[in-house]
Amino acid sequence: MNSFLHWFVIVLTLGNIFACWWLIRFAAKKRPGDVPDGEKMTHSWDEGTLVELNNPMPGWWLGMFYATIIFSLIYLVLYPGLGNFKGVFNWTQTSQYEKEMADAKETYGPIFAKYAQQDIVTLSKDAQANAIGQRLYVNYCSTCHGSDAGGAPGFPSLKDKDWLWGGSPEMIQKTILDGRQAVMPGWKAVIGDDGVNKVAAYVVSLGGRSANPAQATAGKALFETNCAACHMPAGTGNPALGAPNLTDKIWLYGGSLGAIKKTIANGRNGIMPPHRDFLGEDKVHLLAAYIYSLSAE
Repeated sequence: MNSFLHWFVIVLTLGNIFACWWLIRFAAKKRPGDVPDGEKMTHSWDEGTLVELNNPMPGWWLGMFYATIIFSLIYLVLYPGLGNFKGVFNWTQTSQYEKEMADAKETYGPIFAKYAQQDIVTLSKDAQANAIGQRLYVNYCSTCHGSDAGGAPGFPSLKDKDWLWGGSPEMIQKTILDGRQAVMPGWKAVIGDDGVNKVAAYVVSLGGRSANPAQATAGKALFETNCAACHMPAGTGNPALGAPNLTDKIWLYGGSLGAIKKTIANGRNGIMPPHRDFLGEDKVHLLAAYIYSLSAE
C-alpha cells in the first residue's frame, strides 16, 4: 500500500469513528425549546389517541454505543486496520494460517504418517483409512469430480476402470501428487471440415455404433495418419500420453457425434493441478487409497 492510500485509509477510518461519536453527542444534546423528558411531543395521530413521548434513549443503550467506539479504537491499536500499521500484536492472516497449519500437523501428522507406512492396496480395504480419505476427497476433489466421484464433462469419473493415465495405485498417487496436463490438438486446420466429419464417423464406428460407412472408411485412413500415434492404430488409447480409449463407451467430453466432431476440430486441454505441495505426500497416500478403492474389485 503506497503512502497516499496509507493515510487515506487512516483518515477515512478515524474520521468515521469520530463522526459516530459526534452524531451521538449531537443527538443527545438538549436544546432550548425542546419538549421536557417524558412529556408529549407536539404531534399525534388518530385524533389524539396515539401520541409520542419525548423519552430519552436509556443510559445503558447509549453506553453501548460509546463502548463500541472504544472497542474499535483499542482494536485498531492491537490489530492491523490503519493503512500499513500492523498493530501492536503484529498479526497477519498468513501467520494465523501458518500457526493453525502447524498445530494441525502436530495433532494429525502422526496419524497420516502411520498410514503412510502401509501400501495403498492394503489401505484401500481399511474402513477407517477410507473414512479419512473420503473426507480429504470431499474437501479437495469433489468440486471437479463430483461428490460421488462420478465426474462431469471434462472431469473423469473415478469409479470406473477407465483411467487416462493408468489406474494402478502408483499411477493414481502420481497423478494426485504431480498433476496432469493433457493436450489434444485441433485438427480442423489440417484435415478441414470434411476430414473432421470422416474421422468422427470412424471414431463412432470404433465403439460399435452405426456410422456413415463411406465416411467411416475414408476416416480410417485419416485416423491412421493423424491420430494413431497417440490413440494407437486400433483406437485403444495410450496411458503413457493420457490418450483415451476410443473403443469403449466412456467419453470425457461427450460421446455424441457432435461432441466428437467438436473435439477433433478444436482439440481439448485438460489440467489436473498437482497437490504435492498443498496436501503433502502422507495425505495424498491416504487419498490415493480411497480413490483406488472406488474402482477396485
